Amino acid sequence: MDAADRDSARYIVALGNPGRRYRGTRHNVGFRVADVLHERWQFPRARKAFGGRAADGRLTRGGQEARVVLLWPHTYMNCSGRAVAELVRFYKAPPRELLVVLDDMELPLGRLRLRAQGSAGGHKGLDDVLETLGTRAVPRLRVGIGRPPASWDPVDYVLSRFGRAEAETIEVAIQQAADAAEDAVLDGVARAMERTNRAPEA
Repeated sequence: MDAADRDSARYIVALGNPGRRYRGTRHNVGFRVADVLHERWQFPRARKAFGGRAADGRLTRGGQEARVVLLWPHTYMNCSGRAVAELVRFYKAPPRELLVVLDDMELPLGRLRLRAQGSAGGHKGLDDVLETLGTRAVPRLRVGIGRPPASWDPVDYVLSRFGRAEAETIEVAIQQAADAAEDAVLDGVARAMERTNRAPEA
């Protein structure tokens, strides 16, 4: 994508850790959402860029259209801001046009929460992004991974993989998160929040 396209673009940043060791872990849910979007939208193969991998293309749905850049930072979770800053600097992208997709152990497994701004809520990857950009006005989509058992260290928990009993729930949530990201790009974050943040039916 050429920098000249930046005025009409949206940027989805998926947080996670690179490498086979971390593939499929709870902390890499953001990467998995971006993988789904990449395949669903049939974007070209991702390339090395901005301290990670990036892919871009044009999203169309029902007469709506938007240019989108997907970014998988490879700077490791706690230094995600470095890659995001490179992308923002290159495209001169306002932070409000980003959508950061991340895991959240404060949300029940499979629950989604979309917000236009706010604190990092204890998530070190998001905290680094907000600190690096110097603003909390960065849209974010959280995917719940649930709280760790009392005997687990939270660091070990987020770097663990989902159990069999959790697999179906998280796979549905990843697809729903991809839907929410698409809605945010095409309809705007405010309208997408109305659909995404509704409490699940009993």
